[in-house]
Amino acid sequence: MNVSLSQKFIAEFFGTFVLVFMGTGAAVLAGAHVGFLGIAFAFGLSVLVMVYAIGHISGCHINPAITISMLAFGKISGKDAVSYIIAQVLGAIVASALLYFIAQGKADYSLAANGLGANGVGEGSPDHYNLVSGLVAEIVLTMIFLVVVHGSTSKNTSNIGFAGVAIGLSLTLIHIVGIPVTGVSVNPARSIGPALFVGGAALSNLWVFIVGPIIGGLIGGAIWKLYDNK
Repeated sequence: MNVSLSQKFIAEFFGTFVLVFMGTGAAVLAGAHVGFLGIAFAFGLSVLVMVYAIGHISGCHINPAITISMLAFGKISGKDAVSYIIAQVLGAIVASALLYFIAQGKADYSLAANGLGANGVGEGSPDHYNLVSGLVAEIVLTMIFLVVVHGSTSKNTSNIGFAGVAIGLSLTLIHIVGIPVTGVSVNPARSIGPALFVGGAALSNLWVFIVGPIIGGLIGGAIWKLYDNK
């Protein structure tokens, strides 16, 4: 199948839009009803369904940490990687803008009080974990996620048709454990979108959710390479 770069761009934009809108939407619009567990499944299910919706077009990275890890280990070209990352960030921003617009339809909604699903450390952490804990958590959680992503999409696996299930469920698991710490990013685009609108500490601590996932993604790719280098 010959897929153009513009088609891949659209796929990554849409996939990231769905992930951020549904995942942070679960927190902002439905958090009081579904709790942390429901939010975790919203993120995981978003990735799972997008793998099967756009995976054959772009590979369904919808995450700069995945794209950078794939680039580092020779699974994507530099030209595609730049296009993917731009599409992912734009998709996240548009999703956050639309979510903000919808949330304002509730009379007692306040951006300052209710937020927009932004990630945080310290006072911005759901359970007030400090910056060091948040950074380490983001590195470790992304590392685990990228081992799953690389492993389940490897040409050496015999179950590649189930990659979406493995990736989606692993993201759900990561959120179940990590939401109290940072709200869970493991995806710079997912963090950039809400932070641009929320501002303040969400924006000043944004580097944690860019640097942490990128480092974790590279470590995860290196671990995968150690045992799947055929």
